[in-house]
Amino acid sequence: MKDTKESHWFAAYTKSRNEKKVYERLIDEGYEAYLPLQKRLKQWSDRKKWIEEPLLRSYVFVKITERDYHNVLNISGLVCFVSFEGKAAPIPEKQIDVLRMLLGEQLEIEAIEENMKPGDLVDIQIGSMMGFSGELVRHKGKSKVIIQIDHVSHKLLVTLPANHIVKSHKK
Repeated sequence: MKDTKESHWFAAYTKSRNEKKVYERLIDEGYEAYLPLQKRLKQWSDRKKWIEEPLLRSYVFVKITERDYHNVLNISGLVCFVSFEGKAAPIPEKQIDVLRMLLGEQLEIEAIEENMKPGDLVDIQIGSMMGFSGELVRHKGKSKVIIQIDHVSHKLLVTLPANHIVKSHKK
């Protein structure tokens, strides 16, 4: 395993449909990596099959030190790190944990809180996501909470029970 002293999570952008290969190469090189996968039922003309697809297309997460930065960039299939103002942008460990929890629990419970409306900021008060914040939205006619992953151009839509969220007092 590579030295993890002062290591941080980073989002790495991959070539199209290379997420699994890049993830395997990172693991083979001894880095701590995470590729959020989701099982989906795909239908072809002659059959249906459950397959695992990346939740965030063209992204893989890797926990590295500054010293490992250039070595990781040389991994085949990896294009670049997601950056902010020209510097690789670290992803908080807590947000990686959120991804793991969401995929581990396969949350999809429908509930609507009467005193909240789309656009309201909410705090999650109960359950494994307690302490996280998001925005209440309507998506395909259902109330859901958006969780933003820093520096990645994706947001996650999660359906939570109404008693798990309260209107946030933060602005």
